[in-house]
Amino acid sequence: MSDHTVDLDERRGRVIVGPAGLQGLLDSGKPLTILDVRWALGRSDGRAQYESAHVPGAVFVDLETELAGPASPAAGRHPLPGLDSLEDSARSWGVRRGVPVVVYDDVSGMSAARAWWLLRWAGVDDVRILDGGLSAWRARGGAVESGDVVVPESSIVLTPGHMPVVDADEAQRVAATGVLLDARAGERFRGEVEPVDPRAGHIPGAVSLPTAGTLDASGRTLTPEALLDRFVAAGVLSGAPHLASGEDQQLAVYCGSGVTASHQVAVLASLGIDAALYPGSWSQWSSDPERPAAVGA
Repeated sequence: MSDHTVDLDERRGRVIVGPAGLQGLLDSGKPLTILDVRWALGRSDGRAQYESAHVPGAVFVDLETELAGPASPAAGRHPLPGLDSLEDSARSWGVRRGVPVVVYDDVSGMSAARAWWLLRWAGVDDVRILDGGLSAWRARGGAVESGDVVVPESSIVLTPGHMPVVDADEAQRVAATGVLLDARAGERFRGEVEPVDPRAGHIPGAVSLPTAGTLDASGRTLTPEALLDRFVAAGVLSGAPHLASGEDQQLAVYCGSGVTASHQVAVLASLGIDAALYPGSWSQWSSDPERPAAVGA
């Protein structure tokens, strides 16, 4: 095995954990926080799904109320929550310094990644996404339990700004001078359909790269080599401007409301590539009649 492959595997292991890895963490008996982020666009039965069956010890996280602030046309459908609100939530989930966190859902990590991103943004270092979600866990024979889990409240203190963020103006600049990835389905990018936001289309200059394409047919994350090929084809790895941050950020990701884009950011992070999140995403952009919308491929 080459040093390059080992390096890629190590980077991946900081972001993604497989069902066997999660079982190992549980079997070790060491402290572990598991968060169930059962959510999908157009569904509101996440808690009911969780109470029916979840990974043992997992705490339910409500994406709409705990991983997002109040929705508005000016801020988007899932703006970032305030730091104080996120800290209160993290304490109620039992998140503690030095204790690993595993987040999962039942849509291959595409909603759980929002919890991964927020906790990483708030300074929690050891957060990993369960590869393939609950379906992969159960397919491997992982145990589940029903009911609700309440854990002792922690006293963790969160600090902001540990992951890069861009606003609408900065996203527009990245589209012109770097690479702005649109993580939505291709038909939404092209403007053929728009099921939820005010206008169809995409931010001019953005590149369509649906986050669902980073998964295989079983919902597991593609190999690092396959992911690199995908991002190379999208122009992400031309030169090295994507490794910059702050005002020099040249790689950013958006989606409909900043949820599935978090998954794309996580996948990039598993390759050692830093990408900014545009939290307002298309739901914010398309609500502003002054901002242009492009259609087509």
